[in-house]
Amino acid sequence: MGLGSEKVRLSKIATNDGHGENTPYFDGWKAYDRNPFHPTNNSGGVIQMGLAENQLCFDLIEEWIKKNPKASICTAEGVNEFKNVAIFQDYHGFSDFRKAIAKFMSKVRGGRVTFDPNRIVMGGGATGANELVIFCLADPGDAFLVPSPYYPAFVRDLGWRTGVKLIPVPCESSNNFQVTKQALEAAYDKAQNDGVNVRGLIITNPSNPLGTTIDKTTLRSLVTFVNDRNIHLVCDEIYAATVFSYPEYVSVSEVVQEMGNDINKDLIHVVYSLSKDMGLPGFRVGIVYSYNDVVVSCGRKMSSFGLVSSQTQHLLASMLSDDVFVSKFLAESSKRLAKRHAYFTKGLEQVGITCLKSNAGLFFWMDLRHLLKEPTFEGEMALWRLIVDDVKLNVSPGSSFHCPEPGWFRVCFANMEDETVDIALERIRSFVGKKAEDEEGKKEVRSSTTTIMTTTTTTTTTTTVTSRNDRRNLNLRLSFNSRRYEEAAAGFMSAHMMSPHSPIMPHSPLVRART
Repeated sequence: MGLGSEKVRLSKIATNDGHGENTPYFDGWKAYDRNPFHPTNNSGGVIQMGLAENQLCFDLIEEWIKKNPKASICTAEGVNEFKNVAIFQDYHGFSDFRKAIAKFMSKVRGGRVTFDPNRIVMGGGATGANELVIFCLADPGDAFLVPSPYYPAFVRDLGWRTGVKLIPVPCESSNNFQVTKQALEAAYDKAQNDGVNVRGLIITNPSNPLGTTIDKTTLRSLVTFVNDRNIHLVCDEIYAATVFSYPEYVSVSEVVQEMGNDINKDLIHVVYSLSKDMGLPGFRVGIVYSYNDVVVSCGRKMSSFGLVSSQTQHLLASMLSDDVFVSKFLAESSKRLAKRHAYFTKGLEQVGITCLKSNAGLFFWMDLRHLLKEPTFEGEMALWRLIVDDVKLNVSPGSSFHCPEPGWFRVCFANMEDETVDIALERIRSFVGKKAEDEEGKKEVRSSTTTIMTTTTTTTTTTTVTSRNDRRNLNLRLSFNSRRYEEAAAGFMSAHMMSPHSPIMPHSPLVRART
């Protein structure tokens, strides 16, 4: 047997599908990557509406950087700190950075709770932070309950390398997808009966993909639920500062602070990052804040696999310590998110599309159940393919979020320019209008067919010809409408050029981010 003739063996991690990328959620990304929209270079391309990224306040950050050149070691004003930042740092991170993060987390939560800088553990973005805490809490084969719909990449982040399983806890539209005690207990009891070791519960607050927040009463019941069963609660709070309308945000840390000694704090862990709240996913700032001393100690050792770069820590320590800037940024971000959310959802309402009422996040949960040919997940996938391939919009189907009901879609709204929003809305209006005309055409054909069956042969021939003419006229109207839209869109785009830092510029490093 010659060299190379034997099949090369790789690890189970390398060869399994735990990465979760063989799903419609990532297929939409691939469709965008193959044909990305650009207002002048590729006006017929796919618009990226599957990227949960906050790009509405970059101007504020850029303004601060220009006014604070000493915050960077890559400027003449800040180069004196180059050596101190470039040399080895321990796993705890810079003290100033941890203090600034703890202060910022408190500010985001209205100052109603304080955070101990000595409990700040770093990870490589929220992805690394989530995996780190799971490594600390569970063994391969163990499981965590997760209310659905939930973030599709949790399968990868939480389970691919850890070997931990996720058990969906179905939530329904009848109560706006709120998790219930009954659903939790049913999922937990079933897992126990199946011999699965449930190690904890994972929640996202604010929710991805729903864009809703969890009220204090529900949070207290969740803390009680895990406490009674001696399992862990991991609360992903990476969208905490994206709340843009009532009710105000309540962190699980507030509940822990209020419940005090009535609960076992060792069971509570918070995951945080700056990827969503400040729009800095490329900085890879992930945080685990645990009330458990052993988790903090072990997490620090594990964080060596995904530390935040010293240069990033140095810059952010200065930025987040600027109280005036932070207050201005949080207020303006909330204002701009509210404005964009209202503009987009009201535009959809004009064509009969509603969304789940939400108050946070960088997306909304769009209800297209009325557009399904059949109320099944197969019907959802057929509609999604039509939207991606024909309408050229990358929205994410609800089934990829483990939604128990077909027909829901997540739409991201904060990663694009205002002009791109208008083009996306116009495409949706055109699509819905065409669907309505198609349905009307089908009714005409059905009506004509009924007439054919109840008249004489001569009349049948005449009616059939008329029916064909009706369909021909319908096709002509649709073609005309399509051309008119494309001409209007082309004129609109030529009048509105994108800014140089636009997320859809072809060479932007953010184009290939994953969210």
